[in-house]
Amino acid sequence: MKTLTKIILAVITVSFFSCSDDFLEPVPSSVLSDANYFNTPEEVETAVINIYDGIQGVNSTSTNDNHGIMYEFYLTEMRSDNTRTKASEGEAAQFENYSITTNNGIVQDYYASFYNVIYRSNIVLANLDVAGGSAAAFEAEAKFTRAYAYFNLVRLFGDIPLIDKIISPEDKETAYTRVPTSDIYELIVSDLQTAVSGLQDGSKYRASKAAAETLLAKVYLTLNRYSEAQTLLESVMNPGRGFALEANFKDVFFNEGNNEIIFAIGYVGDTTDSQNFSAEWLNAVGRTSGVNYVTEEARLALDALGGNRAMYSYRQDITQPSQYQVVKYIPDGDTNLGINPTSTDPTKAGNDWIVLRYSDVLLMHVEAIMAGGLSTTSSNALSSFQLVRDRAGLTTPVASISRQELLDERRVELAFENHRLFDLIRMGEAESTLSAFSNANGYSFTSTDLLLPIPQRERNLSNGLLGQNPGY
Repeated sequence: MKTLTKIILAVITVSFFSCSDDFLEPVPSSVLSDANYFNTPEEVETAVINIYDGIQGVNSTSTNDNHGIMYEFYLTEMRSDNTRTKASEGEAAQFENYSITTNNGIVQDYYASFYNVIYRSNIVLANLDVAGGSAAAFEAEAKFTRAYAYFNLVRLFGDIPLIDKIISPEDKETAYTRVPTSDIYELIVSDLQTAVSGLQDGSKYRASKAAAETLLAKVYLTLNRYSEAQTLLESVMNPGRGFALEANFKDVFFNEGNNEIIFAIGYVGDTTDSQNFSAEWLNAVGRTSGVNYVTEEARLALDALGGNRAMYSYRQDITQPSQYQVVKYIPDGDTNLGINPTSTDPTKAGNDWIVLRYSDVLLMHVEAIMAGGLSTTSSNALSSFQLVRDRAGLTTPVASISRQELLDERRVELAFENHRLFDLIRMGEAESTLSAFSNANGYSFTSTDLLLPIPQRERNLSNGLLGQNPGY
């Protein structure tokens, strides 16, 4: 990771985090284990850093590895009306046409990856007694990452197991009993409140106070706790915090670590800390033959509403002119757009993955002020909305903002950044929008497709404890 790779961790990251076939029952692969390793604050910090390594995922094509956030676009963008596969073939096509099976390996990978992140966070929390004066900061960081993982999982899968401590392999009931989403959100809110209290600003590649406030604000919006979300967002918007929109939209993605970034997962090209998802989005460059290709609906939205963002959001596939590729995160560069490559090998790309950025804060601020209503004329909302549009070259002042206009603005500003599906669900527009999209393209969307299936592999391991979502 960008700032983390400067810390020498090669020996420690980490034999004691190797996992057995069941990701909830990790076992040591050497003489080191969490039982005898942690003795100093420095050793606890290696475990903190290892949490981010779990989110980052392993750059490989092996189905035995956890690929972390590298696979997230399948479960989010490709289940929205933004992207699809190029050829509508294989396991990836299940996401675009809403025919996901319980044995889908990509779904299993993501589920396992983020429960592994939760495990890594729980390891840190279980060893704070040797962290000395750093204990509060490490606790805040581990709770931020645990909340982040649970927030992703609960929005994708609904009721899920709640594991807030290290459990033994024999504790099948905790490992495989699904609890109500309200219980998961209670833990998420509590963890993020601790993170807000215990973190400082500074890093963009590790948890910060601003990242915790922004993520908690998004959680509050999801729970319809609008005034609490607004307070947090206005805290992040305070000029003294140092966040601002980049003047050039391209620089958001290709001038990494810029002032717009609040939290990102860092990658370094041509190293073991590289990523391969960028290559997957190109034509027969990565492991697949083109995924996360831009839908006609997204392209038309960007052309009509994107302003100067459109050219840095999608491009025509030169070898197949009828197809369109995502421009954000291009690994091998684009001379026409002035984008430099991030690696010598696109499958070992160095493009960071942006989780939270300032334009998202501004648009969530509008949403918080709108408070579930159909529109707003609030001057504070208009100001935040206008800042985002001005950067896109859309400088005509707006006098009111409807819910649909906010959804449209979020779509073109945050296109292909894994927000669209969650935005539609959170604002109550998912069923109508995706039904219309599905009907227009001959897909098979139904309301039960808003949740993913619990992976069959995990249900098999649970010996009947782990139930399934409706529709699967």
